[in-house]
Amino acid sequence: MLQDKRILLIISGGIAAYKCLELIRRLREQGAAVRCVLTKSATEFVTPLSVAALSGDKVYSDLFSLTDEHEMGHIQLSRDADLLVVVPATANILARMALGIADDLATTVLLATDTKVMAAPSMNVRMWEHEATVSNLHRLRQRGIEILGPDSGDMACGEYGEGRMVEPADILAAIQAHFVDGGRLAGLRALVTSGPTHEPIDPVRYIANRSSGKQGHAIASALAKLGADTTLVSGPTRELDPGGVNVIHVETAREMLTACEEALPTDIAVCAAAVSDWRVKQAVDQKIKKDGAAPSLSLTENPDILQTLSQPGNDRPRLVVGFAAETGDVLEKAPPKRARKGCDWIVANDVSPGTETFGGNTNQVHLITESSSESWPQMSKQDVAVTLARRIADQFHPPAAAE
Repeated sequence: MLQDKRILLIISGGIAAYKCLELIRRLREQGAAVRCVLTKSATEFVTPLSVAALSGDKVYSDLFSLTDEHEMGHIQLSRDADLLVVVPATANILARMALGIADDLATTVLLATDTKVMAAPSMNVRMWEHEATVSNLHRLRQRGIEILGPDSGDMACGEYGEGRMVEPADILAAIQAHFVDGGRLAGLRALVTSGPTHEPIDPVRYIANRSSGKQGHAIASALAKLGADTTLVSGPTRELDPGGVNVIHVETAREMLTACEEALPTDIAVCAAAVSDWRVKQAVDQKIKKDGAAPSLSLTENPDILQTLSQPGNDRPRLVVGFAAETGDVLEKAPPKRARKGCDWIVANDVSPGTETFGGNTNQVHLITESSSESWPQMSKQDVAVTLARRIADQFHPPAAAE
């Protein structure tokens, strides 16, 4: 599948560097040519000899080696690669990439390249959540660098949380998807909604839900990576804007509907946002004071964005995909909802307490169409997004026709 593809693997100094040996082996099995650059600190975790033995190529590490500059300079290293992959991507190398620092061979190659770059972060959860790392990742995503993971789990430092590097198999799958799927949706326009909406009660209070926006943002990113001209309409969320996507930030359901209608016409619409069903009829412009009696709120229904986009007409997207967040009996509730809304597909999931779907990193969904129903295994939200994007690509360009 990766026959004759040239991968430049940049290995930085983190405990997860040992997993690079497995990744190299898997890439070679797929027919890829792998060339490796090690940072100085990476050699504290894996040896150049073991990396060279598995890659079957010379290992590069010294920016100021005259021999290397004559035979294979840092510019040529980047030009000779079809893809650059930073594994593991420590907080340190991500920061240097974000700032454009080029103080060793690895960062000089990264600054000199115009080739696609992927990075698989690996660090302590506190480093991952630090404001500096969040800012650096936002900047890198805006430049089109694809961030793989991280996962949550036990760490070498003894803590548990987000920051654990994704497994070699996941990195391999992302590399395969880049070469196999890239451009399948080129020329098509996509609209994705994501996150919750906030419906004001007064200037400091609002009605909302627990949606994090992780799934919708991942879907927008996956569609963009397949070549779609993608617009993401996002409610309030802590998620970073995905790179290569036009992002419109909104607060309320009515603002989201307006933004969606202004983005039409599109070929694809994926309504993944958890839109508040109700809003206060008349929000007040002064903070409601506590006086011993609970205030009475008069609610009215919000517009149904999915149903509106699904209505027949010249601006109706060719494929409309809705999401159904249910608490129990998912497979019974989803098909009638699809028919009622008028959309083509419904992606149904269980958000009952204990599932950790809202705000979590994993999801288990069921894809419901007019003629079929299928259940996908539990997987990361990024994998759900990639799988859904591929199914959407199949809808527009069936695999048999593509061959």
